[in-house]
Amino acid sequence: MIRDFLNKVYGSGIVCATLRGQRGIPYLSEDKLWALRDARLRQIVKYAADTVPYYQNLFRKEGIDPESIKAVHDLQRIPLVEKATVRKNPRLFISTSREGKGSIAFTTSGSTGEPSTIHHDHDSLLANIAYGERERAVFSAVFGKRVGIREAYIVRPRSTITKVWDYYRKHTFASSSRPRLLLDVLQPIEQIVDAFNSFRPDILVGYGSYLEALFRTLKFKGTRVHLPRVLFYGAECMTDPGKALIEREFGISVLSMYNAVEAFKIGFLCEAGDGFHLHDDLCHVRIMNANGKDAPPGDKGQVVISNLVNRGSVLLNYCLGDVASLATGKCSCGRVLPLLSELEGRVEDILFLSNGGFVHPRAVWAVLSKRNEVLKYQLIQHELERFELRLVTVDYQSYQLAEGDILADLRRLLGESAVIECEYDTALEPEASGKFRPVMSRYKQGVSI
Repeated sequence: MIRDFLNKVYGSGIVCATLRGQRGIPYLSEDKLWALRDARLRQIVKYAADTVPYYQNLFRKEGIDPESIKAVHDLQRIPLVEKATVRKNPRLFISTSREGKGSIAFTTSGSTGEPSTIHHDHDSLLANIAYGERERAVFSAVFGKRVGIREAYIVRPRSTITKVWDYYRKHTFASSSRPRLLLDVLQPIEQIVDAFNSFRPDILVGYGSYLEALFRTLKFKGTRVHLPRVLFYGAECMTDPGKALIEREFGISVLSMYNAVEAFKIGFLCEAGDGFHLHDDLCHVRIMNANGKDAPPGDKGQVVISNLVNRGSVLLNYCLGDVASLATGKCSCGRVLPLLSELEGRVEDILFLSNGGFVHPRAVWAVLSKRNEVLKYQLIQHELERFELRLVTVDYQSYQLAEGDILADLRRLLGESAVIECEYDTALEPEASGKFRPVMSRYKQGVSI
């Protein structure tokens, strides 16, 4: 009991110490903001050189002097790190320091078909509560208040956000001043609607494609439901027509955050909606063209990040897998943080069902991720009730043993009348774009505007 109390005292102290001035950081002068960013870069590079096996080997092999990395423009001297490298050798990126050894593992959703494990250290996890004050300032601007805002979340079981919340409850006294409702993407729409009408949230937080499908379905069915004032989505994008539908037909403001398991704070949309403000002092973003050079503002390229605050898994010049472009101008809100004007590559397919409902890809992941024998999968919807499931398992015998139970689990999700053709594969290749979609829909009717 005493140890738990002292842990909460320490954790709450980290949050309070970090919290001071967070709302003002986005409005700092460029000189002060860049100085803060570059100081953190120098610290994390030295930390990587001293304690992270991958970078110790890399710097020695490439003849890189860590002391020569003084500002973000020096990052071009460090080779890019691909996702596959981290996925195959995760422990090489974990610091051997006390912070690294005590870090907490988080697993990506596997939107590329193969999940990765990233560790976050104790103090940076706690500091993320304080960093979130920058995004909460947007809500305060919309609602005209800081407290009493009712939040509802629709996420997958065992999601990153629920794991983070559990960690905060265990290690801090900080409890949200906002009433909070947690819902599951596996729940039927009717239960979601009943929960909305009972709880009456001011803000609804969830996955972009899920929220778009939800409100398209509500419009199609003419369902009466309590409407939040703000939708705040992350993890994947919402289409422009979907966003326009929600704002026009339902009168709801649509905002977004840009985050990943590799970096919990990358960017966010403000009340002006001119683009994603990048947390440049926490996670520096580069946009790289096909030649491996920094793309000028306005030109699209791959997103490459350097997490400046995490001392668990250290990632410098890490290829995140998204496509984006930097804005050519400033945001009208007055924030100085750099702007990402366009973000692509995070729209996921929704499976529409014969009963008028729909299934989000993360609900499929929740079913198949429990199966240790499944290494990779792809579920394709060809018609309303006809699906194709391709499985990569540890061996063919494992496939034969698991096939029946997996199909039964999926029918409970997709409907007992669903016809699912299942086949064993030794490999599943990405599309020509390099992306791999674990869930695809070739059925185009669905619910339309």
